[in-house]
Amino acid sequence: MFSGSIPALVTPFRDGAIDESAFRRLIDWQIVEGSAALVPCGTTGEAPTLSNDEQHRLFEVCVEQAAGRVPVIAGCGSNDTQTALWHMQVAKQVGADAALMVAPYYNRPSQAGLLAHFSYLAERVDLPMVLYNVPGRTVTDIKPQTTIELARRFPQRIVGIKDASGDMTRLTAHRMALGPDFVQLCGNDDMALHYNAGGGAGCISVTANVAPRLCAEFQAASRSGDRPRADELNEKLFPLHQALFTDASPAPIKYAMARVLGWIAEDVRLPLVACSADARKAVDAGLTHAGLL
Repeated sequence: MFSGSIPALVTPFRDGAIDESAFRRLIDWQIVEGSAALVPCGTTGEAPTLSNDEQHRLFEVCVEQAAGRVPVIAGCGSNDTQTALWHMQVAKQVGADAALMVAPYYNRPSQAGLLAHFSYLAERVDLPMVLYNVPGRTVTDIKPQTTIELARRFPQRIVGIKDASGDMTRLTAHRMALGPDFVQLCGNDDMALHYNAGGGAGCISVTANVAPRLCAEFQAASRSGDRPRADELNEKLFPLHQALFTDASPAPIKYAMARVLGWIAEDVRLPLVACSADARKAVDAGLTHAGLL
């Protein structure tokens, strides 16, 4: 259903407002450069600082601009089940292909709470869901047994997971229980080589915002079994993958895009701030190593 290099799109801002023209240009560029799907309003899209109206407008613009050329997986997660339901209903209405659903954060539901939360949503909106497990940010961890139970209960609704847990054993646990049709997407660019080797289908990527063609070529090589080419591309991108997290994301990736593209501003919304001088040096070095500067 979903595979390859999938950018978690930044939300371009200028003077405090969404720069819609830059967002549309980014979508077109991503598709031309080989990205296989698009994720608006995820962590990299600064969803926590978007108003509901802004978030829904970005869903609409992304679907409209993509125009069916690639799938759109709208970031609909919330730590309030009713708000998540509302986001999913809007995403469905505007034509998104799926919803990316982060584990509820801050209120720390139990595994029983996670089952109830995602089951409630699956029963009420006819839209495929890709679970998003990033316990480093949410504290809540969607355990493999919970993922497996959800996918078994709702095979047409719970179709995959973006796994940023860092636990590679989960690939095998999910695959053994759910088979190869359950879509497993890496949530960490610097782990994508090994993730694909273990049966992953691709990566929801930060780096692809600035290096979409290289990330798409890497995904094609790693998933086709061309290990020498995959290793070459992975090593070309690896310093950049790591540099993009030397400060609070997405400030480093926005700095990188401003450097390489020029038409994406560095602007982030408080409580995020522009990345540090040390992070800029690391990003510049990573961009140079990748041949992007």
